[in-house]
Amino acid sequence: MPDFIIQPLKKKILIRIGSLRHGGAEKVLATFLKNLPTDKYEIDLLLNLYSGKYLAEIPDWINVFYLNKGEMITTNRPQDIPQKAFRVLYQKTLKKFPKLLYKYILKNKQYDIEFAAIHGLRDDILNSPQKASKKIVWIHNDLRKTEFHDYTDEEIRKFFGFDQIMVISEQIQKDFENMARTEEEKKKIVRIYNPLDTQEILTKAEKKQDVYDFNSSVPVFVSVGTVFPQKGFDRLLRVHKRLLKEGFPHKVLIVGDGYDFENVKNLLNELKLEQTATMLGFTDNPYPFFKAADFFILSSRYEGFPTVLYEAITLKKTIVATDVSGVREMLNDGELGMIVENSEEGIYSGMKTMLTNPKFAKSFQTKLDDYIPPFNLKNSVQHIQSIIDSP
Repeated sequence: MPDFIIQPLKKKILIRIGSLRHGGAEKVLATFLKNLPTDKYEIDLLLNLYSGKYLAEIPDWINVFYLNKGEMITTNRPQDIPQKAFRVLYQKTLKKFPKLLYKYILKNKQYDIEFAAIHGLRDDILNSPQKASKKIVWIHNDLRKTEFHDYTDEEIRKFFGFDQIMVISEQIQKDFENMARTEEEKKKIVRIYNPLDTQEILTKAEKKQDVYDFNSSVPVFVSVGTVFPQKGFDRLLRVHKRLLKEGFPHKVLIVGDGYDFENVKNLLNELKLEQTATMLGFTDNPYPFFKAADFFILSSRYEGFPTVLYEAITLKKTIVATDVSGVREMLNDGELGMIVENSEEGIYSGMKTMLTNPKFAKSFQTKLDDYIPPFNLKNSVQHIQSIIDSP
């Protein structure tokens, strides 16, 4: 009789996210999926919109489904309104009648785990017709400070409907723990470090870029992120203007795209900053810009655990960051970079200090040169796997 090896059944997992456009949560999810073992799970990735630069990074063995296809429509031009309206109506219909989604798009597949990769898909997963599946949510933002939703205590309480709540910073963890009513609810909350590929960042930073000239006699502040109001690029430009008027020459480079791009670009023109501030737009590889700049500036109004700071730390950049969720944790309470008040005045103070006190600016470099981040890619992936694999 031949010996048969019985292979363990693969866990069937549904992961949901809005799209795979240029954002920290999207980047982290793509990195996580790329580093999973290929023989352990059967994963369906469901996108609201089949779009984004990270689509190309999703491994072939993962099944990708979508509700709509094409680029995000951020304008209200008459020719765009029918398609925009159809997308909204279609998604609302499937959200209201989830059985249709599971029958016609997901082909009645039964899942062991259903996973909301961003907090915005909370209700979509919790209202799944598959009541027996383990349900996980990944919280990437400080929900008290989001422009998209008024997350009251009552709204945050709804997340306790999940079996596991993954949070990415100490501040978010404490907020959820304060909202827990029982020890069982507290046990649902687990803090993880985002899986980020240090070697990929270092390798890509060495690639040549020829779209921005860093051969300048004045220092350059670079800021990288999706162009949303959350990121505070409007504040950054107003501070930039103020410092120039006060006689502190420097330049600002903003790398990224998003629905607020035109508004921020218009502000740049209104302030007459065309010669000193540049909005580069979308790029597949922002790391050469990190590396070549003199300073990295995080001007955000709120965050969860800003991935972009990890990238700046990896590339040993002198950092100025507003005091938002995750920053004190990442910068060792100010040891690895300057943490400023979360306001225009705070950003102004930080940038001015860097421009006028080179000795202070250089003091961070010594700390960064000796620093080994705790954000280990392998450990992070294994930690998330342990959450998936637990009963």
